[in-house]
Amino acid sequence: MIDRGSLAIVFAARMRRSGLLLAFLALCVVLSILSNRFLTLPNALNILRQSSINGIIAAGMTLVILTAGIDLSVGSVLALSSVITAQLLVSGLPPLMAFFSGLFVGALLGLFNGILVTLFSLPPFVATLGTMTFARGLALSFTQGKPITGLPESFRVLGTGFVGPIPVPVIIVLAVFLIGMFFLNLTSQGEQLYALGNNPVAARFTGILVKLYIIVVYSVAGVLAALAGQILIARLDSAQPVMGMGYELDAIAAVVVGGSNFNGGSGGLAGTLIGVLFIVVINNGLNLLNIPSFWGQVVKGVVIAMALLFNRVSVQERKIDRESV
Repeated sequence: MIDRGSLAIVFAARMRRSGLLLAFLALCVVLSILSNRFLTLPNALNILRQSSINGIIAAGMTLVILTAGIDLSVGSVLALSSVITAQLLVSGLPPLMAFFSGLFVGALLGLFNGILVTLFSLPPFVATLGTMTFARGLALSFTQGKPITGLPESFRVLGTGFVGPIPVPVIIVLAVFLIGMFFLNLTSQGEQLYALGNNPVAARFTGILVKLYIIVVYSVAGVLAALAGQILIARLDSAQPVMGMGYELDAIAAVVVGGSNFNGGSGGLAGTLIGVLFIVVINNGLNLLNIPSFWGQVVKGVVIAMALLFNRVSVQERKIDRESV
């Protein structure tokens, strides 16, 4: 017999994604009418390229939020891993070794977050806030507040290269999302991650290694933040200790707009991808229409508030559905 509560939850999730997709398509139609430069191949590639950094970070943030956690440190993790990678590159280390060294730094910082949350039972907000300050301070101390420039061309392909007409960063972010979607939707571990987010106590009694899952999720978020940093410095040919400030808010915004719930266990990467594109298209449209950039922050705040309100209504509907079963 099919569980009516489960059907209602699945149906609500699909309706949220469909509504977001329709809103995104409507936004694109409006901007294409208002600006004849919007629906052009150069602008489309520009939107996809701009989406790559936040998209990669938001993919990791989605996993964290699915466990009912939060990661405020991703911007600082990006900065610290980036300046270390850049320093290794200008010191003559082969690009591939420097690249993986940067990812390792991100993994260590994510592991640190996971340990604080699980073994020391710190709230994710507090734990990652501490790591955010700690990593940013290390980045500033390591560089003495100065940028590191002059990265080798072989490394810069990561941010500026193309495979045919498609920018390399776009290929990377699509690969990240495809791998993530496969994990969440087609593996037993992905199902267990959703179960953990829905009810960690019940998940523990069913044999799910809750603490290990949380540690791995934060480690993956750290690696993805570091990967985004590698792409960013490759594109800019510069690594600065102040880079990445506010990136955690953009990532959280994309995840929330994409329909993931702060209470965990609800959402996914498909919605996050649309959320990332939604936010970038808003900023792109404002630029094309010559509207001052600060209005982008206003619009983004309104969109996030509406998404949070919609999420709250959805949570209340799920509670009512469960009580009626």
